[in-house]
Amino acid sequence: MIPKAPSLVDLCVQMAIDNVRYLGNVGETECHLLDRILPHCTLEQLMHIEDSTQDRDLSSITDKLWKRFYTRQFGVDSTNIVVERMRNRQVTFKWKQLFDAKTKEREEATQKSLDRIKQRYQEENARKQSRQVRPCTKVPPSSRKRSFSGGVAASNIYNTKSGLMKKAKLDFVNSREVKNIAAMNNKVVHRNYSVSSMKKPSVSTGLAASSSSKLAAKPIQRRF
Repeated sequence: MIPKAPSLVDLCVQMAIDNVRYLGNVGETECHLLDRILPHCTLEQLMHIEDSTQDRDLSSITDKLWKRFYTRQFGVDSTNIVVERMRNRQVTFKWKQLFDAKTKEREEATQKSLDRIKQRYQEENARKQSRQVRPCTKVPPSSRKRSFSGGVAASNIYNTKSGLMKKAKLDFVNSREVKNIAAMNNKVVHRNYSVSSMKKPSVSTGLAASSSSKLAAKPIQRRF
C-alpha cells in the first residue's frame, strides 16, 4: 500500500514547527494552523510570540498552553487550588496572567528570604566583631617622665588598668594626710641640710687664724 503523500499545508506546518524558535508575529496566521504549531513552543518561545503579536489576542489559542506551563512550573496542587478559587468566586482569569502573578509572588518571596538571610548574616558578623579583642591605639606614658605629688609617683597611677584603682590612688595622693607627711619630710630634709652647713669650717677663717698664729710666733726685731 502506497503511503499518502503529505499535503502542502502539512508540509508548511511541519516546516513552521521545525523552525518555531524563529517565529515572531503570527497575526496573519489562521487559528487552526496555530493550534498545531504553538503547542511545540517552549515557555520562552510562546512568550516571545505573544509579545511580538501586537494586533491580535492569542489567548483563545494559548490559554490552555499557559495552564500547562503553570502546572509544570508550580505543580498540580497549586493549579487545582486556583481552579477551585475561581469556581467559588465565579471569576475567570487568563492563565498567562495567573502565571505572571504567581511568578512575581515567588520572586518576591525569594527576595524577602534572601534579605532576611543577609540581615541575619550581617547581625551575626557584627556580633562577632564586637566580641573580638581590639588593639589599643593609645600610647602609654613613658616611665622616665615622672611627676611627684607629695612624694608619690603619679606614673604608677596612670599605668594601672582599672578605673577604680586609678580613682582610689588619685584620692590617696590628694589626701591631706599624704600632703602633711610630704610637708614634714621636706622640713626634716631642710633642717638636716641647715645643720650640716653650720658644721663645715670656714676656709677664710682658717686662713686668717693661720696667718695670725704665724705673725705671733715670729719675734719682733728692733732696728737701731
